[in-house]
Amino acid sequence: MAILGLEEKEFFASGHRSCAGCGEALAIRHILKAAGEDTIIVMATGCMEVVSTPYPETAWELPWVHCAFENAAAVASGVKTALQTKGNTTTNVIAIGGDGAMFDIGFGSISGAVERGHKILYISTDNEAYQNTGIQRSGATFPFAATTTSPSGKVIPGKSQPKKPLPFIIAAHGAKYVATANVANLFDLKNKVQKALVTEGPSYISVFVPCIPGWKIDSSSTIDVSKMALETCAYPIYEIENGVLKLNHTPTEKKPIENYLKMQGRFKHITPEINAKIQQYVDERWKYLTESNGKKMFDTLF
Repeated sequence: MAILGLEEKEFFASGHRSCAGCGEALAIRHILKAAGEDTIIVMATGCMEVVSTPYPETAWELPWVHCAFENAAAVASGVKTALQTKGNTTTNVIAIGGDGAMFDIGFGSISGAVERGHKILYISTDNEAYQNTGIQRSGATFPFAATTTSPSGKVIPGKSQPKKPLPFIIAAHGAKYVATANVANLFDLKNKVQKALVTEGPSYISVFVPCIPGWKIDSSSTIDVSKMALETCAYPIYEIENGVLKLNHTPTEKKPIENYLKMQGRFKHITPEINAKIQQYVDERWKYLTESNGKKMFDTLF
């Protein structure tokens, strides 16, 4: 069934090689439908690049540029500048990347591009680890999650650092529109993509996309895990528009974080003591968001 306001045409073709139930593939499909045909995609190396473009095949029905982890935002800046030089101010340019391209390796590139004010939509498909290269921890990894480079053991129970607050970092650069989204709410994702594309200057959206092998979940549970992330406030969805923060979902009854953790094999090592620490982590961040809801957080520059 088509989602109201989305293109009927598919711009991310079926037959690609992503895992069954892949949250990232679901997000990409609907991001492209929300953006429409007059769009150029710049994509960093990662899962979607690997599964969608095995030479000589491609699942992309739009102009698509592949680049390295570290330069997706720089390449997108060049594409946008070239279009503007030719007098084209209408074609959408969307840079898409994951932990490497946005949170870590390519962070300097996106920071520079946003600081320069290029009108590009930057989208991070947030699956909380370097899933494509072996499930290594990253700046986006949720605290205490087990990865191949932050394995759970008697001494270190998974990743010990908090998740990098990239949406707030981008908003602090002066971008007029920054948001988080979740594949459990595709209407919200569609609205945010379309809002970002008509916003003056650079914009950014971080999309919650569960990874089947990396999170050790069943291929049928992607949406259930995504919904629980909302109901436990493990991954809140919000907008920072013109510097003002707005929460987009407040649970009727906030559920304990244990409900979210027990759905995923990457948290099977969690003890009651660690669970309490994670609950405190989530509660403190949720309290900050609720107290900031409706308030001016950042100045905008573009």
